[in-house]
Amino acid sequence: MPDGRLADCGARLNRGTTTGMITVPGPAQPAAAGDRAAAAPAVRVEGLRKRYGDVTALAGVDLTIQAGEFFTLLGPSGSGKTTLLRLIAGFERPDGGRIELAGRDVTRVPPYARDVNTVFQDYALFPHMTVAQNIEYGLRVRHVSKAQRRERVSQALDMVRLPGLGSRKPAQLSGGQRQRVALARAIVNEPQVLLLDEPLGALDLKLRQELQLELLRVQREVGITFVYVTHDQEEALTMSDRIAVLSQGSIEQIGAPVEVYERPRTDFVAGFIGFSNLIERDGHRITVRPEKIILLDDDEPEPPGTHMESGRVQDVIYAGVLTRYVVDLDGGGELVVSRQNTEAPVLRHAREGRARAGRARAGRARAGSTSEDSTSEGSASVGRGDRVRIAWRTEQAFMIPQEPTQGPNSGEGNR
Repeated sequence: MPDGRLADCGARLNRGTTTGMITVPGPAQPAAAGDRAAAAPAVRVEGLRKRYGDVTALAGVDLTIQAGEFFTLLGPSGSGKTTLLRLIAGFERPDGGRIELAGRDVTRVPPYARDVNTVFQDYALFPHMTVAQNIEYGLRVRHVSKAQRRERVSQALDMVRLPGLGSRKPAQLSGGQRQRVALARAIVNEPQVLLLDEPLGALDLKLRQELQLELLRVQREVGITFVYVTHDQEEALTMSDRIAVLSQGSIEQIGAPVEVYERPRTDFVAGFIGFSNLIERDGHRITVRPEKIILLDDDEPEPPGTHMESGRVQDVIYAGVLTRYVVDLDGGGELVVSRQNTEAPVLRHAREGRARAGRARAGRARAGSTSEDSTSEGSASVGRGDRVRIAWRTEQAFMIPQEPTQGPNSGEGNR
């Protein structure tokens, strides 16, 4: 492929810029943008290492989390994200490195002396206590007066939208309600940093999505720094100000959700977040997201400013709100193309798909129709085995460097 066509594939990656952090608006933020630079970060870890026998859980991680951020540690099982969280909490001792909270070195400080609280996936509620007693437990340990405890528990229950349930026992609550109680118990102590270890992992999809918005709302209201661990990419993209993607004990990339999703810096990030659309052209690896690729009708010209390739549909996957087309490219490699189901798609074998597509085009020609609905009907006729042309805009694809220009734990996002 000529150099000019390689540029058309999307190699025009602007490495000198990164997307700005997505900030949460409103007065609950603990510091204005101009003040943050002067303030000590909420969490800073430097050269953090941890081994379990022959297994390296963390391999010299550097990380800075600013005050008031909703920061997510994202990665698959065994990536080191929970180990990192436990080290910040003080539940584990590092083999090397340094941990700071608000500028204070807490590397050897026990958990109870750190200004953090943790919300676990299994809730960790006391079954013999009422909801109110569970929430006020930390306040009692700190010898807060009874009147203050009652007031703060009431406020916490209102914040997590469980007013009037203080007298119930945990066994009388649903899973979602128990998780809200665990959150209320953590925030009632007003910690500097709240650590959340996959708190929604045990919930069903619909409830998990509802509580994602609830967690984000609570974080905005209280302004506490949230450090959130998850393996769910959608969860991380939905809630986070910034995301650190971990793999095998190292940080692959740190950045705002849009930066990590749209401009992955490594093969792992491109494959782990969303579908792995990676192709190689002239020794360069190109990534483009499925929703950025369009399927062209037989008689549709190549849109200006796009790169076009041809191939054969290997599979058609109906996924409710969208349909995915797996295309085996003539130039080598495979791409997944996603398109919204604005009309009900029809899944069928290639021969039937070609016949129906031809009838649809003939019908449009007779009617003189050029509407988007007609085009949508024609594209819905794509079936397994069909020859297709696909295209994407050059600025929506990016080149993955063969070798990272910076270490895996560094990067512009790691501030």
